[in-house]
Amino acid sequence: MKKVILLLLAATASLTLASDFPKGSPEFKTSSTSALNAAKKSGKPVILVFSAAWCPPCQAMKKEVYPSEEVKPLQDKFVWAYLDIDDESNAKVASKYGVNGIPHIEFLDASGKQIDKQVGSTPAAAFAKTLQGVLNKATTKAK
Repeated sequence: MKKVILLLLAATASLTLASDFPKGSPEFKTSSTSALNAAKKSGKPVILVFSAAWCPPCQAMKKEVYPSEEVKPLQDKFVWAYLDIDDESNAKVASKYGVNGIPHIEFLDASGKQIDKQVGSTPAAAFAKTLQGVLNKATTKAK
C-alpha cells in the first residue's frame, strides 16, 4: 500500500511539474524515452533537462531561460525533456549521464549520442549561444 501511495504522489508531482511551465516555454516531454523516440522520427537533437522542484537555479532556468526571447527562436529545433531527479523513473537515465549536480542538461543528437552537456544555470543569452553551438555540431555530425 505504501508503494502505491508513493507512486501516486510521484505521478502527481510529475504532472504538477510538467504543467507549471511559464507561457512561451518549449514543449517538454516527461521521459527520456519519449524524447529520444520523437528525435528519431523528427531528426532533431534532444535536450534532457535534469532538474528538481526544490532547486532554485533549476527553477530560475525554467521560469526565465527556457521561455526567454533569446531561446524562443531555437525551441522548435530541438526535442525537449524535463526530467525530475526526484522521480524514481528517471534514476536510471540520471545515472547513465552521471547527474550529480543540477541543473544538468544533456544535449544529444537524434540518435541519442552526446553532443555536449551543461551543469549549472546560465543566463538566457548564454544558453541560446550554447543551443546554437549544439545545433551546429548536430548538423555537422548528420552530414
